Amino acid sequence: MAEAVSPASPYRCIECNQEASELYRDYNHGVLKLTICKSCQKLVDKYIEYDPVIILINAILCKAQVYRHILFNTKINIHGKLCMFCLLCEAYLRWWQLQDSNQNTAPDDLIRYAKEWDFYRMFAIASLEQSAFFIGIFTFLWLERLMTAKKQPDFFLLLKALLLSSYGKLLLIPAVIWEHDYTPLCLRLIKVFVLTSNFQAIRVTLNITRVLSLLAILSGLLLESSMVYFFQRMEWDVGSDCAFYRDQDF
Repeated sequence: MAEAVSPASPYRCIECNQEASELYRDYNHGVLKLTICKSCQKLVDKYIEYDPVIILINAILCKAQVYRHILFNTKINIHGKLCMFCLLCEAYLRWWQLQDSNQNTAPDDLIRYAKEWDFYRMFAIASLEQSAFFIGIFTFLWLERLMTAKKQPDFFLLLKALLLSSYGKLLLIPAVIWEHDYTPLCLRLIKVFVLTSNFQAIRVTLNITRVLSLLAILSGLLLESSMVYFFQRMEWDVGSDCAFYRDQDF
């Protein structure tokens, strides 16, 4: 008689990444006690009683523990909406730079129509480049697991982690609205912050080394840069991440 396979535990310890069956135990009369991890003898998830502002600050600091809390021990399903909003922010930045560099003498109605389609084009290009970045990461990790005969990663969970960890792109809008002499530097720092968050998300989700996580990010950047080069060869003004973090006259 075949043995029954026990279902995987739904939670993870934020300290050692071991599976846990519960985060806390609810006793009578509303008495709650946080669960202790059997592996590291620490609290499975201390963040469940933290204020959301504290959790956000720790996420900005890219702490692995808070990433595990968000990805494994919460039911956050805003990654789709967050991705759409981040792409809109990125498209707006590219569109704004495109309008700033173009001087049109056409009638006002024609200019408004052209500007609207320019924004749609920037949104489509930003979406394609982000897709290329993710595909580069997934391809590298798939090949790495294939060569080492390891279990294939959960790409859906990884995609969710990458989308959530790209929240730093929301800072593009304030950087453009309150423009100043250091705006190009701010845009570069935002790019570095987003890549750092993606790096940490990959490492935490798959529980891999920093070297593999870094190589995955570089693979994604390589494929993204290849797509940018293709667009430039087609003589499209794409205003890409790989191109728009350059010095400009503000």
